[in-house]
Amino acid sequence: MTISARRIGIYLAIALALVILAAWIDGGEEPLRNISQTVAMPEGAL
Repeated sequence: MTISARRIGIYLAIALALVILAAWIDGGEEPLRNISQTVAMPEGAL
């Protein structure tokens, strides 16, 4: 039995959608540490 190119494309699209969904759900976690560092502003920047 051969798998058609269309079926392979559908499987790849489903796999990609699952990866994106997992990344979206997992992206809501808190950061490991806060990024707080003073940055020197050039004069006249504001």
